[in-house]
Amino acid sequence: MTPAATVQNDDQGISVNVPLMLKKRGGRREVILPQAFASGNPMHPSHQEALVIAIARAHRWQKLLDDGKFESVSDLAREIGLDVSFAARLIRLTLLAPDIVEAILMGEEPSGLSLSMLTKQLPLLWNDQKELLGLTA
Repeated sequence: MTPAATVQNDDQGISVNVPLMLKKRGGRREVILPQAFASGNPMHPSHQEALVIAIARAHRWQKLLDDGKFESVSDLAREIGLDVSFAARLIRLTLLAPDIVEAILMGEEPSGLSLSMLTKQLPLLWNDQKELLGLTA
């Protein structure tokens, strides 16, 4: 938990101390403000939009497959104009542990987590996934 901001007023003037954290997101560093400052600010999303979109697409594509709209991932990939291997890797995001998905949606994913990390071969067991990605308690 990040400490709270402090304000000090003395003869030298007013000093404001806002504790910050740096988090690596999408190959760049992002300043993470304390919750009191960050809440409700639409200019700075609290999550990695690319990861959220990828997870949503994966679940939508899996539903299309489950509903029989497409017979295979190959058919789906061909229809939407994507490489079959990319579509298959993205659909594997439906196998992520719910804790991992929740952390991503809440913007609390581990520093440096990227779509390329998530689309690599992850373990099937949720506890193993969390340990590999650094989300263990």
